[in-house]
Amino acid sequence: MSSKLIRGTFILTLGTYISKILGLFYVIPFYALVGEQGVALYQYGYVPYTIFLSIGSAGIPLSVSKFVSKYNALGEYAVGRKLFQSGLAFMFVSGFFSFLALYMLAPMFAEIIIADEDQLSTVSDVVAVIRAVSFALIVVPFMSLIRGFFQGHQSMGPSAVSQVIEQIVRITFLLIGVFVVLQILDGTVVEAVQLATFAAFVGAIGSLGVLIWYWYKRKPYLDNLLKEDKGTIDISIKEIFKEIFVSAVPFVIVGAATMLFQFVDILTFNRAMADIGRANVAEQYFSTLNFKAHKIVIIPVSLATAFSLTLVPLITAAYVNRNWIHLKKQLNQTFQVLLFLTLPASVGIALLSEPIYTFFYGYDPTGFGPNILAKYAPVAVLFALFSVTAAILQGLNEQKFTIFSLLFGLFLKLILNIPLIKLFETEGAIIATAIGYTCAIVVNLLVIRHYAQYRYRLVFRRSILIFLFNAAMFIAVYLFYQFTALFLSTESRIQSMIMILLSALVGVIVYFYLSVKSKLLYFLFPDQRKKIEHRISQNK
Repeated sequence: MSSKLIRGTFILTLGTYISKILGLFYVIPFYALVGEQGVALYQYGYVPYTIFLSIGSAGIPLSVSKFVSKYNALGEYAVGRKLFQSGLAFMFVSGFFSFLALYMLAPMFAEIIIADEDQLSTVSDVVAVIRAVSFALIVVPFMSLIRGFFQGHQSMGPSAVSQVIEQIVRITFLLIGVFVVLQILDGTVVEAVQLATFAAFVGAIGSLGVLIWYWYKRKPYLDNLLKEDKGTIDISIKEIFKEIFVSAVPFVIVGAATMLFQFVDILTFNRAMADIGRANVAEQYFSTLNFKAHKIVIIPVSLATAFSLTLVPLITAAYVNRNWIHLKKQLNQTFQVLLFLTLPASVGIALLSEPIYTFFYGYDPTGFGPNILAKYAPVAVLFALFSVTAAILQGLNEQKFTIFSLLFGLFLKLILNIPLIKLFETEGAIIATAIGYTCAIVVNLLVIRHYAQYRYRLVFRRSILIFLFNAAMFIAVYLFYQFTALFLSTESRIQSMIMILLSALVGVIVYFYLSVKSKLLYFLFPDQRKKIEHRISQNK
């Protein structure tokens, strides 16, 4: 069973990473086609949609998976099938009402977002984009339940494959559609972005088709399980959904955290900029922060997401069994590995912000884009820490504090965003996000300290070492980067890519060498120690 679980986790993680990589690199041609106004409009529509989607279905796959797995283990296969049959109807209805809500609320959101006539986009433009993306809400919650049902049977392939197909179909439709509208039909940017957001619905249909195919392929096996059903548990539909939604709420909260912070920017950024007479550049600055920089900065956070998926059952098992030694060891390793991986990634993005920005979006002669990327990069560590501390609280069965900490962080973001934007413009929004996340993380850490009887002394000492190694890596990469700048130019996309690859290689070598020499790598990855030592000895 353990090998099956490892294989399933690997398949699901691989599917998630492929989806994220596809979701990252399509921005290069997309931005080239629609420009600053286009990506700002895209965010205006996509962030409210994602929040509605998170509320409607973000926690469903995992909570349904836990429910089905639980009753399958008891030999009560009919309970899971009962959930599946009634759940499909419920999710279709809830998805349809979510669609109607977002569709009808679009004018209200648009009135808040567009604060001044000097902005490039109008209220009607934003309404059109939000309404175009809202159609996806009809399908996605329905699709999420099917994924959860398969995962509950330890079948991760359907979820992984459907995720990848969804991204491929969405991105293909998006790029071809935008190109046709702008280059062949001579349409407007607004029409192109409408089609781009509607691609979420098309991608969901493609994913649903894959899941239906898997259902018919595996239905004989699932029907045979029903014949082995013990039939000793009679649970009502009401009790089923109560158990599902109570379990789903924490995952919804954590899954929507980043988007909720972005949503605060959507509601306040343009208004604050208009108040200081900067409405004419508000959309350009907004798109740089909330779309272009965010797409890059979120890359290291994927590591934290992977941790979150595997962390909950390990910590839950140690906590339930009151195995405090194992629990503390698990927490020590988790925090250290998280910092060990995400800190150098964010430092690297900040240091190489200019060539990275050029590679993705083209050369920015004003330097504004690279500057925002450099200042936003350290926030990646906060995103990752919140994600992991929230997962730990879930494992400790103290998820109510996750909700409190996030709401506290959002409240600080909300009250600080406008005054800080008025003082520091785009940097003010970054500062408000950093303050909100930092305070939420502090709350989570204090709760973990209390309920897990955990002290952070070892993590603090190792963190100092990790920071020193990052400082050494920074100096080495900075000197090498300045050297390459004598021969290569950040005005060229290809030369920027070469600078990124060479500088990253230097950073990895320095960081890896210091980690091996200090034996820090062996402490953080004890299971990989023999493999690392064997490879080093082979290369001597």
